Amino acid sequence: MTAIPARPADEESLMPITFSDDEPVFDGTNLTVRFMASVDGEAVVRAITAEALEDHFGADSALESALMAAFEKGRNRIRSVCAEALDRNDGDGVVLHSGLFRVEGMEPDRGTTA
Repeated sequence: MTAIPARPADEESLMPITFSDDEPVFDGTNLTVRFMASVDGEAVVRAITAEALEDHFGADSALESALMAAFEKGRNRIRSVCAEALDRNDGDGVVLHSGLFRVEGMEPDRGTTA
């Protein structure tokens, strides 16, 4: 697993959060796309809902192909918001729902790198 930094270290982050370059995985049962992250060196699975991918990243349906394309399109922002959510909940599980992308402090492009 190759780790990719979520964003440059900032004064608020107390734990290192990185994302792997592993391919995301479609979960048809839960209508999510799962992806890997590492929190304090421990690998964890995170997910984003089909609704969030439709509302914010241009998926035109909940079909796997549409969701995976939308994930690729929004990968940097998804990672940025995920990192912020992980910071806020001390690294506990995160499923990114549509409303989370509207929360203040979850602004796009907060230094996330691909």
